[in-house]
Amino acid sequence: MRAVRPEPEAIHPGPPLWEQVAAGFVVCMLTGALIGPVLAPDQGETPLLRLFWLPVYAIVAGLVLLRFKTIARAWPAVLAWACIVSLAFASKYWSIDPSMTGRRVIAMVISGSFAMYLGTTFHGHCLPRLLTHCAFIMGLLSILMVFAVPSIGVHQDVNAGMWRGIWYEKNQMGMVMAAGGTAAAAWAASEDRRWKTPLLTILLCFLLVLAARSKTSLLCIMLGVGMVGALWALKRGGPALAVAAVWMGVVGGAAGWWLWTYESAEILAALGKDPSLTGRTGIWDALFVKIAERPWTGYGYNAFWGLDSEPALWVRYQTGWVVPSAHNGWIDLLVQLGWPGAILVGTIMTSSYVLTLLRLPTAGLREGFWGIAYLSVYILLTFSESVLLSAQSLPWTLCLAILARAVYPEPPFDRVTLAPKRRGAYQSGPRITADCVDGRPILHARRR
Repeated sequence: MRAVRPEPEAIHPGPPLWEQVAAGFVVCMLTGALIGPVLAPDQGETPLLRLFWLPVYAIVAGLVLLRFKTIARAWPAVLAWACIVSLAFASKYWSIDPSMTGRRVIAMVISGSFAMYLGTTFHGHCLPRLLTHCAFIMGLLSILMVFAVPSIGVHQDVNAGMWRGIWYEKNQMGMVMAAGGTAAAAWAASEDRRWKTPLLTILLCFLLVLAARSKTSLLCIMLGVGMVGALWALKRGGPALAVAAVWMGVVGGAAGWWLWTYESAEILAALGKDPSLTGRTGIWDALFVKIAERPWTGYGYNAFWGLDSEPALWVRYQTGWVVPSAHNGWIDLLVQLGWPGAILVGTIMTSSYVLTLLRLPTAGLREGFWGIAYLSVYILLTFSESVLLSAQSLPWTLCLAILARAVYPEPPFDRVTLAPKRRGAYQSGPRITADCVDGRPILHARRR
Protein backbone atom coordinates (compact mmCIF):
# COMPACT_ATOMS: atom_id res chain seq x y z
CA MET A 1 0.00 0.00 0.00
CA ARG A 2 1.34 3.40 -0.95
CA ALA A 3 2.19 5.81 1.84
CA VAL A 4 -0.01 8.86 2.29
CA ARG A 5 1.78 11.96 1.12
CA PRO A 6 1.76 15.00 3.41
CA GLU A 7 0.50 18.39 2.36
CA PRO A 8 3.04 20.32 0.28
CA GLU A 9 5.38 22.73 2.01
CA ALA A 10 5.21 26.09 0.27
CA ILE A 11 8.53 27.71 -0.44
CA HIS A 12 7.62 31.28 -1.30
CA PRO A 13 9.87 33.25 -3.58
CA GLY A 14 11.72 36.12 -2.06
CA PRO A 15 14.05 38.78 -3.40
CA PRO A 16 17.68 37.74 -4.02
CA LEU A 17 19.86 37.36 -0.93
CA TRP A 18 21.80 40.57 -1.61
CA GLU A 19 18.51 42.49 -1.79
CA GLN A 20 17.30 40.98 1.46
CA VAL A 21 20.58 41.96 3.16
CA ALA A 22 20.29 45.53 1.82
CA ALA A 23 16.68 45.81 3.00
CA GLY A 24 17.61 44.34 6.40
CA PHE A 25 20.36 46.92 6.82
CA VAL A 26 17.88 49.73 6.19
CA VAL A 27 15.41 48.16 8.63
CA CYS A 28 18.07 48.07 11.36
CA MET A 29 19.02 51.70 10.69
CA LEU A 30 15.37 52.78 10.96
CA THR A 31 15.25 51.43 14.50
CA GLY A 32 17.94 53.95 15.51
CA ALA A 33 20.22 51.17 16.67
CA LEU A 34 23.82 51.68 17.80
CA ILE A 35 24.95 54.56 15.57
CA GLY A 36 22.66 57.13 17.22
CA PRO A 37 23.60 56.32 20.84
CA VAL A 38 27.30 56.36 19.95
CA LEU A 39 27.42 59.47 17.75
CA ALA A 40 24.64 61.49 19.39
CA PRO A 41 24.02 60.28 22.95
CA ASP A 42 21.91 63.36 23.71
CA GLN A 43 19.50 62.38 20.86
CA GLY A 44 20.30 65.58 18.97
CA GLU A 45 21.14 65.92 15.29
CA THR A 46 24.83 66.15 14.42
CA PRO A 47 26.58 66.59 11.05
CA LEU A 48 28.37 63.26 11.51
CA LEU A 49 25.10 61.46 12.20
CA ARG A 50 23.59 62.89 9.02
CA LEU A 51 26.55 61.61 7.01
CA PHE A 52 25.88 58.07 8.24
CA TRP A 53 22.39 58.27 6.75
CA LEU A 54 23.61 59.11 3.24
CA PRO A 55 24.47 55.46 2.37
CA VAL A 56 21.05 54.43 3.69
CA TYR A 57 19.35 56.96 1.42
CA ALA A 58 21.40 55.71 -1.53
CA ILE A 59 20.41 52.09 -0.82
CA VAL A 60 16.73 53.03 -0.55
CA ALA A 61 16.90 54.94 -3.83
CA GLY A 62 18.49 51.96 -5.57
CA LEU A 63 15.92 49.49 -4.21
CA VAL A 64 13.00 51.73 -5.17
CA LEU A 65 14.32 52.20 -8.72
CA LEU A 66 14.88 48.46 -9.01
CA ARG A 67 11.26 47.70 -8.07
CA PHE A 68 9.61 50.85 -9.42
CA LYS A 69 7.06 49.03 -11.63
CA THR A 70 6.10 46.76 -8.74
CA ILE A 71 5.64 49.71 -6.38
CA ALA A 72 3.48 51.50 -8.95
CA ARG A 73 0.95 48.67 -8.76
CA ALA A 74 0.14 49.76 -5.19
CA TRP A 75 -0.82 53.22 -6.41
CA PRO A 76 -3.67 53.78 -3.89
CA ALA A 77 -1.16 53.46 -1.03
CA VAL A 78 1.31 55.71 -2.85
CA LEU A 79 -1.44 58.29 -3.37
CA ALA A 80 -2.45 58.20 0.32
CA TRP A 81 1.18 58.56 1.36
CA ALA A 82 1.62 61.47 -1.09
CA CYS A 83 -1.28 63.29 0.62
CA ILE A 84 0.51 63.02 3.97
CA VAL A 85 3.78 64.22 2.44
CA SER A 86 2.01 67.17 0.81
CA LEU A 87 0.46 68.26 4.10
CA ALA A 88 3.79 67.93 5.92
CA PHE A 89 5.56 69.92 3.20
CA ALA A 90 2.87 72.63 3.25
CA SER A 91 3.34 73.00 7.00
CA LYS A 92 6.80 74.43 6.24
CA TYR A 93 5.09 77.74 5.42
CA TRP A 94 3.65 78.13 8.92
CA SER A 95 6.22 76.09 10.83
CA ILE A 96 8.00 77.64 13.82
CA ASP A 97 11.19 75.98 12.48
CA PRO A 98 10.97 75.83 8.64
CA SER A 99 14.49 74.43 8.17
CA MET A 100 13.80 71.51 10.52
CA THR A 101 10.47 70.80 8.83
CA GLY A 102 12.12 70.83 5.40
CA ARG A 103 14.82 68.34 6.43
CA ARG A 104 12.37 66.04 8.15
CA VAL A 105 10.05 66.00 5.12
CA ILE A 106 12.93 64.79 2.96
CA ALA A 107 13.65 62.00 5.44
CA MET A 108 9.92 61.22 5.55
CA VAL A 109 9.82 60.84 1.75
CA ILE A 110 12.76 58.42 1.78
CA SER A 111 11.46 56.24 4.60
CA GLY A 112 7.98 56.23 3.02
CA SER A 113 9.47 55.11 -0.29
CA PHE A 114 11.18 52.26 1.52
CA ALA A 115 7.84 51.33 3.13
CA MET A 116 6.18 51.10 -0.29
CA TYR A 117 9.09 48.92 -1.46
CA LEU A 118 8.80 46.56 1.53
CA GLY A 119 5.05 46.16 1.18
CA THR A 120 5.09 45.35 -2.52
CA THR A 121 8.29 43.31 -2.80
CA PHE A 122 8.30 41.02 0.25
CA HIS A 123 5.28 38.78 -0.26
CA GLY A 124 3.84 36.15 2.05
CA HIS A 125 6.10 35.24 4.95
CA CYS A 126 9.12 37.05 3.46
CA LEU A 127 8.60 40.31 5.38
CA PRO A 128 8.09 38.67 8.82
CA ARG A 129 11.10 36.46 8.09
CA LEU A 130 13.24 39.52 7.28
CA LEU A 131 12.11 41.29 10.46
CA THR A 132 12.73 38.16 12.53
CA HIS A 133 16.32 37.92 11.35
CA CYS A 134 16.89 41.64 12.01
CA ALA A 135 15.39 41.39 15.51
CA PHE A 136 17.47 38.32 16.31
CA ILE A 137 20.72 40.00 15.26
CA MET A 138 19.93 43.26 17.06
CA GLY A 139 18.85 41.32 20.15
CA LEU A 140 22.15 39.46 20.31
CA LEU A 141 24.05 42.75 19.81
CA SER A 142 22.04 44.28 22.65
CA ILE A 143 23.00 41.50 25.05
CA LEU A 144 26.63 41.90 23.98
CA MET A 145 26.43 45.66 24.59
CA VAL A 146 24.87 45.16 28.04
CA PHE A 147 27.77 43.04 29.25
CA ALA A 148 30.65 44.45 27.16
CA VAL A 149 29.81 48.19 27.32
CA PRO A 150 27.26 48.64 30.13
CA SER A 151 27.60 52.43 29.99
CA ILE A 152 25.73 52.22 26.67
CA GLY A 153 23.75 49.01 27.10
CA VAL A 154 22.30 49.79 30.56
CA HIS A 155 20.63 52.99 31.76
CA GLN A 156 22.77 55.00 34.18
CA ASP A 157 20.25 57.79 34.93
CA VAL A 158 16.78 57.77 36.49
CA ASN A 159 16.14 54.39 34.87
CA ALA A 160 19.36 52.97 36.30
CA GLY A 161 19.69 49.23 35.88
CA MET A 162 17.17 48.92 33.06
CA TRP A 163 18.50 47.52 29.79
CA ARG A 164 18.44 49.62 26.65
CA GLY A 165 20.79 47.55 24.48
CA ILE A 166 21.94 49.34 21.33
CA TRP A 167 19.30 52.07 21.50
CA TYR A 168 18.94 55.46 23.18
CA GLU A 169 16.55 54.26 25.84
CA LYS A 170 14.60 51.24 27.07
CA ASN A 171 11.29 52.01 25.35
CA GLN A 172 12.98 52.01 21.94
CA MET A 173 14.39 48.57 22.58
CA GLY A 174 11.01 47.41 23.82
CA MET A 175 9.21 48.65 20.70
CA VAL A 176 11.67 46.95 18.35
CA MET A 177 11.54 43.69 20.28
CA ALA A 178 7.72 43.77 20.34
CA ALA A 179 7.68 44.13 16.54
CA GLY A 180 10.35 41.42 16.22
CA GLY A 181 8.50 38.98 18.47
CA THR A 182 5.26 39.52 16.54
CA ALA A 183 7.10 38.98 13.24
CA ALA A 184 8.73 35.79 14.54
CA ALA A 185 5.35 34.40 15.63
CA ALA A 186 3.93 35.22 12.19
CA TRP A 187 6.80 33.46 10.43
CA ALA A 188 6.26 30.38 12.57
CA ALA A 189 2.52 30.41 11.79
CA SER A 190 2.95 30.93 8.05
CA GLU A 191 3.05 28.30 5.31
CA ASP A 192 6.84 28.22 5.57
CA ARG A 193 6.45 25.88 8.58
CA ARG A 194 9.77 26.64 10.23
CA TRP A 195 9.90 27.08 13.98
CA LYS A 196 13.45 26.93 15.39
CA THR A 197 14.67 30.44 14.48
CA PRO A 198 11.24 32.05 15.15
CA LEU A 199 11.00 30.36 18.56
CA LEU A 200 14.50 31.48 19.57
CA THR A 201 13.68 35.01 18.42
CA ILE A 202 10.43 35.11 20.39
CA LEU A 203 12.22 34.00 23.54
CA LEU A 204 15.00 36.55 22.97
CA CYS A 205 12.50 39.36 22.38
CA PHE A 206 10.56 38.50 25.54
CA LEU A 207 13.81 38.43 27.55
CA LEU A 208 14.86 41.89 26.36
CA VAL A 209 11.40 43.39 26.90
CA LEU A 210 11.40 42.08 30.47
CA ALA A 211 14.95 43.39 31.02
CA ALA A 212 13.89 46.81 29.74
CA ARG A 213 10.95 46.81 32.20
CA SER A 214 8.77 48.51 29.60
CA LYS A 215 5.19 47.73 30.53
CA THR A 216 3.80 49.05 27.24
CA SER A 217 6.20 46.94 25.19
CA LEU A 218 5.33 43.88 27.28
CA LEU A 219 1.63 44.40 26.55
CA CYS A 220 2.45 44.90 22.86
CA ILE A 221 4.48 41.72 22.43
CA MET A 222 1.89 39.71 24.35
CA LEU A 223 -0.85 41.15 22.12
CA GLY A 224 1.08 40.53 18.90
CA VAL A 225 2.18 36.96 19.65
CA GLY A 226 -1.19 36.15 21.20
CA MET A 227 -3.13 37.41 18.16
CA VAL A 228 -1.00 35.38 15.77
CA GLY A 229 -1.49 32.26 17.87
CA ALA A 230 -5.24 32.81 18.22
CA LEU A 231 -5.78 33.46 14.50
CA TRP A 232 -3.69 30.42 13.58
CA ALA A 233 -5.76 28.26 15.93
CA LEU A 234 -9.01 29.65 14.48
CA LYS A 235 -7.83 28.93 10.96
CA ARG A 236 -7.06 25.34 11.91
CA GLY A 237 -10.04 24.83 14.22
CA GLY A 238 -12.97 25.41 11.86
CA PRO A 239 -16.21 27.45 12.11
CA ALA A 240 -17.29 26.26 15.57
CA LEU A 241 -14.07 27.42 17.19
CA ALA A 242 -14.25 30.71 15.26
CA VAL A 243 -17.77 31.46 16.55
CA ALA A 244 -16.76 30.61 20.12
CA ALA A 245 -13.66 32.79 19.86
CA VAL A 246 -15.62 35.77 18.52
CA TRP A 247 -18.15 35.43 21.33
CA MET A 248 -15.38 35.24 23.95
CA GLY A 249 -13.64 38.22 22.34
CA VAL A 250 -16.77 40.38 22.51
CA VAL A 251 -17.48 39.41 26.12
CA GLY A 252 -13.84 39.88 27.09
CA GLY A 253 -13.66 43.27 25.38
CA ALA A 254 -16.82 44.49 27.13
CA ALA A 255 -15.51 43.26 30.49
CA GLY A 256 -12.17 44.93 29.90
CA TRP A 257 -13.82 48.23 29.01
CA TRP A 258 -15.95 48.10 32.17
CA LEU A 259 -12.92 47.36 34.35
CA TRP A 260 -10.91 50.19 32.82
CA THR A 261 -13.79 52.62 33.22
CA TYR A 262 -14.33 51.92 36.91
CA GLU A 263 -11.05 50.42 38.14
CA SER A 264 -8.38 52.16 36.05
CA ALA A 265 -6.34 53.29 39.06
CA GLU A 266 -6.12 49.73 40.42
CA ILE A 267 -5.16 48.35 36.99
CA LEU A 268 -2.40 50.92 36.61
CA ALA A 269 -1.12 50.15 40.10
CA ALA A 270 -0.98 46.44 39.23
CA LEU A 271 1.10 47.32 36.16
CA GLY A 272 3.49 49.40 38.23
CA LYS A 273 2.13 52.72 36.92
CA ASP A 274 0.74 55.67 38.80
CA PRO A 275 -2.53 57.33 37.68
CA SER A 276 -0.54 60.10 35.97
CA LEU A 277 1.12 57.44 33.73
CA THR A 278 4.62 58.47 34.85
CA GLY A 279 3.90 62.16 34.34
CA ARG A 280 2.28 61.76 30.91
CA THR A 281 -1.04 63.30 31.93
CA GLY A 282 0.73 66.51 32.98
CA ILE A 283 2.42 66.70 29.56
CA TRP A 284 -0.89 66.14 27.80
CA ASP A 285 -2.67 68.86 29.80
CA ALA A 286 0.02 71.38 28.90
CA LEU A 287 0.03 70.34 25.25
CA PHE A 288 -3.73 70.71 24.87
CA VAL A 289 -3.32 74.36 25.83
CA LYS A 290 -0.88 74.81 22.93
CA ILE A 291 -3.04 72.76 20.56
CA ALA A 292 -5.97 75.11 21.27
CA GLU A 293 -3.85 78.02 19.99
CA ARG A 294 -3.29 76.33 16.57
CA PRO A 295 -5.94 73.62 16.20
CA TRP A 296 -6.04 73.52 12.38
CA THR A 297 -2.41 74.07 11.44
CA GLY A 298 -0.22 72.88 14.29
CA TYR A 299 3.31 74.20 14.69
CA GLY A 300 4.86 72.51 11.66
CA TYR A 301 6.01 68.97 10.96
CA ASN A 302 8.69 67.91 13.48
CA ALA A 303 9.13 71.53 14.61
CA PHE A 304 7.48 71.62 18.03
CA TRP A 305 10.11 69.83 20.12
CA GLY A 306 13.20 71.75 19.03
CA LEU A 307 15.61 72.89 21.74
CA ASP A 308 14.84 76.55 21.00
CA SER A 309 11.10 76.11 20.50
CA GLU A 310 9.17 78.59 22.63
CA PRO A 311 6.00 76.42 22.84
CA ALA A 312 8.10 73.42 23.91
CA LEU A 313 9.96 75.54 26.49
CA TRP A 314 6.61 76.58 27.94
CA VAL A 315 5.50 72.93 28.20
CA ARG A 316 8.81 72.00 29.85
CA TYR A 317 8.40 74.86 32.31
CA GLN A 318 4.87 73.72 33.16
CA THR A 319 5.90 70.09 33.70
CA GLY A 320 9.20 70.82 35.43
CA TRP A 321 11.41 68.59 33.26
CA VAL A 322 12.90 68.46 29.77
CA VAL A 323 10.06 66.76 27.91
CA PRO A 324 11.35 65.15 24.66
CA SER A 325 7.96 64.28 23.16
CA ALA A 326 4.25 64.01 23.94
CA HIS A 327 4.50 60.27 24.73
CA ASN A 328 1.30 59.93 22.70
CA GLY A 329 1.30 59.68 18.93
CA TRP A 330 -2.03 61.38 18.36
CA ILE A 331 -1.31 64.38 20.59
CA ASP A 332 2.11 64.75 18.98
CA LEU A 333 0.41 64.71 15.59
CA LEU A 334 -2.00 67.44 16.68
CA VAL A 335 0.82 69.78 17.75
CA GLN A 336 2.60 69.17 14.43
CA LEU A 337 -0.16 69.20 11.78
CA GLY A 338 -3.37 70.00 13.67
CA TRP A 339 -6.68 68.24 13.20
CA PRO A 340 -6.30 67.82 9.39
CA GLY A 341 -3.16 65.74 9.97
CA ALA A 342 -4.76 63.63 12.69
CA ILE A 343 -7.89 62.99 10.60
CA LEU A 344 -5.86 62.09 7.50
CA VAL A 345 -3.58 59.67 9.36
CA GLY A 346 -6.54 58.18 11.24
CA THR A 347 -8.39 57.57 7.97
CA ILE A 348 -5.36 55.89 6.42
CA MET A 349 -4.78 53.64 9.44
CA THR A 350 -8.45 52.65 9.60
CA SER A 351 -8.47 51.84 5.89
CA SER A 352 -5.30 49.80 6.26
CA TYR A 353 -6.78 47.80 9.14
CA VAL A 354 -10.06 47.09 7.34
CA LEU A 355 -8.34 46.10 4.08
CA THR A 356 -5.95 43.81 5.96
CA LEU A 357 -8.91 42.17 7.70
CA LEU A 358 -10.58 41.57 4.34
CA ARG A 359 -7.42 39.85 3.07
CA LEU A 360 -7.26 37.39 5.96
CA PRO A 361 -9.19 34.56 4.24
CA THR A 362 -6.86 34.56 1.20
CA ALA A 363 -3.52 35.89 2.42
CA GLY A 364 -3.64 35.58 6.20
CA LEU A 365 -2.05 32.14 6.52
CA ARG A 366 0.57 32.82 3.85
CA GLU A 367 2.01 35.65 5.93
CA GLY A 368 1.15 34.17 9.31
CA PHE A 369 -1.41 36.92 10.07
CA TRP A 370 1.47 39.37 10.35
CA GLY A 371 -0.37 42.44 9.03
CA ILE A 372 -3.37 42.41 11.35
CA ALA A 373 -1.29 41.46 14.40
CA TYR A 374 1.26 44.21 13.86
CA LEU A 375 -1.38 46.88 13.18
CA SER A 376 -3.09 45.95 16.46
CA VAL A 377 0.22 46.30 18.29
CA TYR A 378 0.96 49.58 16.54
CA ILE A 379 -2.42 51.11 17.40
CA LEU A 380 -1.86 50.24 21.07
CA LEU A 381 1.62 51.73 20.88
CA THR A 382 0.38 55.06 19.46
CA PHE A 383 -1.40 55.85 22.73
CA SER A 384 1.81 55.59 24.75
CA GLU A 385 4.63 56.61 22.38
CA SER A 386 5.10 59.22 19.65
CA VAL A 387 5.30 56.77 16.74
CA LEU A 388 2.89 58.38 14.27
CA LEU A 389 4.23 59.99 11.09
CA SER A 390 7.86 59.68 12.19
CA ALA A 391 10.48 60.68 9.64
CA GLN A 392 12.95 57.87 10.40
CA SER A 393 11.14 55.24 12.44
CA LEU A 394 10.55 51.54 11.90
CA PRO A 395 7.06 51.37 13.51
CA TRP A 396 5.55 53.94 11.11
CA THR A 397 7.45 52.48 8.14
CA LEU A 398 5.99 49.03 8.80
CA CYS A 399 2.50 50.54 9.10
CA LEU A 400 2.86 52.08 5.63
CA ALA A 401 4.29 48.81 4.29
CA ILE A 402 1.19 46.94 5.47
CA LEU A 403 -1.00 49.55 3.76
CA ALA A 404 0.91 49.01 0.51
CA ARG A 405 0.54 45.25 0.86
CA ALA A 406 -3.19 45.60 1.57
CA VAL A 407 -3.89 47.42 -1.72
CA TYR A 408 -1.38 45.48 -3.81
CA PRO A 409 -3.19 43.21 -6.32
CA GLU A 410 -3.02 39.58 -5.27
CA PRO A 411 -0.75 37.83 -7.79
CA PRO A 412 -2.40 35.01 -9.74
CA PHE A 413 -1.39 31.44 -8.96
CA ASP A 414 -0.74 29.21 -12.00
CA ARG A 415 0.11 25.65 -11.04
CA VAL A 416 2.32 23.55 -13.30
CA THR A 417 3.35 19.95 -12.63
CA LEU A 418 7.01 19.28 -13.32
CA ALA A 419 6.88 15.51 -13.93
CA PRO A 420 10.13 13.58 -14.50
CA LYS A 421 10.66 12.35 -18.07
CA ARG A 422 12.05 8.97 -16.96
CA ARG A 423 9.32 6.41 -16.40
CA GLY A 424 8.93 5.42 -12.79
CA ALA A 425 11.16 8.26 -11.63
CA TYR A 426 8.54 9.40 -9.09
CA GLN A 427 9.09 6.32 -6.98
CA SER A 428 12.73 7.32 -6.39
CA GLY A 429 12.29 11.06 -5.88
CA PRO A 430 9.88 13.88 -5.14
CA ARG A 431 7.13 15.05 -7.42
CA ILE A 432 7.36 18.77 -7.96
CA THR A 433 4.58 21.24 -8.61
CA ALA A 434 5.17 24.91 -9.19
CA ASP A 435 2.99 27.96 -8.58
CA CYS A 436 3.98 31.05 -10.52
CA VAL A 437 3.62 34.39 -8.72
CA ASP A 438 4.64 37.49 -10.66
CA GLY A 439 6.60 35.24 -12.97
CA ARG A 440 8.57 33.62 -10.12
CA PRO A 441 7.94 29.95 -9.20
CA ILE A 442 6.77 28.83 -5.79
CA LEU A 443 7.84 25.22 -5.40
CA HIS A 444 5.92 22.56 -3.50
CA ALA A 445 7.65 19.25 -2.81
CA ARG A 446 5.40 16.21 -2.36
CA ARG A 447 7.34 13.29 -0.91
CA ARG A 448 6.35 9.70 -0.40
